[in-house]
Amino acid sequence: MAFFPSRKIFFEIGSLHITWYAVLIITGALIAYFLSSRNLKKLKYPPFYIDDIFVNVLWTGIVGARLWFCVFYDLGYYLASPLEIIAVWDGGLAIQGGFIAAVVYSYFYCKRKGLDFLRIADQIVPNVLLAQAIGRWGNFVNQECYGFEVTPSYYDGILSFIKDGMHINGTYYEPMFLYESVLCVIGFVLIVFVLKRFQNKRGDLVWAYLMWYGMVRFFIEGHRLDALMIGPLRMAQVTSIIYLLVGLLGFFGVIDKFIKKSKPTIIFDLDGTLLDTQTGIIETYRYLFTKYDRRELFTKEVELEVLGPALQDMFKKYFSDIDQDKLLQEYRNYNKQIFKERNKPMNHAESTLKALKDEGYHIGIVSTKYKETVLSNLETFELDKYVDDIVGCGDVEKQKPDPEGLNKILIQNCWTRDQLIYVGDSVTDIEAGKNVGAYTIGFIFNPERMEMLKEAKANAYIDDLSKILDIVKENHNFTSDLS
Repeated sequence: MAFFPSRKIFFEIGSLHITWYAVLIITGALIAYFLSSRNLKKLKYPPFYIDDIFVNVLWTGIVGARLWFCVFYDLGYYLASPLEIIAVWDGGLAIQGGFIAAVVYSYFYCKRKGLDFLRIADQIVPNVLLAQAIGRWGNFVNQECYGFEVTPSYYDGILSFIKDGMHINGTYYEPMFLYESVLCVIGFVLIVFVLKRFQNKRGDLVWAYLMWYGMVRFFIEGHRLDALMIGPLRMAQVTSIIYLLVGLLGFFGVIDKFIKKSKPTIIFDLDGTLLDTQTGIIETYRYLFTKYDRRELFTKEVELEVLGPALQDMFKKYFSDIDQDKLLQEYRNYNKQIFKERNKPMNHAESTLKALKDEGYHIGIVSTKYKETVLSNLETFELDKYVDDIVGCGDVEKQKPDPEGLNKILIQNCWTRDQLIYVGDSVTDIEAGKNVGAYTIGFIFNPERMEMLKEAKANAYIDDLSKILDIVKENHNFTSDLS
């Protein structure tokens, strides 16, 4: 077993070895993964999305990079010796082919999972520049990606540390790998730390990457002596021109005209949002407080407090000494008895749901009630026909404000989380919406709760459900940060 047994080998044990080329590519990929993961977590994406994308993009990218190299380096040779195609340890990966393969995979993954491809790509693609910058040092180890012949004095000064590496077969060459590596780092800094602050629309960071890398690679390939060719043309320069044109068209909004913007998914809370259940909830709690000799604790403040949070949370706070399952069953039984005479749909609830349904919006409900109870309540007022799916407290382990319920309904229906509205009447609802990255609407049906709800800082507030019809027509993205 030995570390660094030769210039190209990083680690060797017996006949097995790991090359520096592989180490540097994987290191670049892991750094890009870390930065991308951090970006997506800030936007409230569940961690498994970035893991799925990373693992599959890594292998599809390597396959695409290798096939691109084989096709344009010496297709006849690789067709005659197909086993050589998998010999990536001997070098021969074309970055542009890897990028194209990764983009194709990511596009279809996002489409299948209900994700906005450009929004996801904005969080990942600029980080590819760092991976490319590091990966280019693998070319240095393999003595690839070099330019025109130069004299030894070319390397005097700051370039002297790479002089030996660019001494190939008795001749010194320009270190084009180094120039591309440095330019990739500069591009990363400009896109992530400058352009991102002024980003106007989804995809701008992707378009900027294509423009920057297109220009960089066109320049680099103009000097390389080991470039891949397609007839008399340098393949990477042809691809770079395409990158640059696509980037320009995207950045200046031409491509947007051909992309149909998806309608937002609209998810509602139930109690206090679609249904006016305040009277029934308060009366049911009053029944329990009275039965267990705690009537004096049920003040006006507590009446407002119990509207919104999960039953279990309130039971633990005020009835911790009572059997919780028994208490839950008593609550349900009493609430069911008085439900129809004490509750009613909110004003314009049915007309709003019908209008949204007719216009093709996906409509869901995430509630702290059990799914069967939610469905029964909706059926009572004939609102169930407008709702596509329901997630109740029995479907999740964690209740709002944890985003598990919202994540579950999105994942099981493949609904977009990048155009998502959550409507609720409590601070808990607004926090749950923010925790999944949704555009939140605070519904103020009770003026006494207005001040409390305003503190949650929802994206919008309404006092009539019909106003949702105006909000969905606004010209912005429906996520918590509007990005």
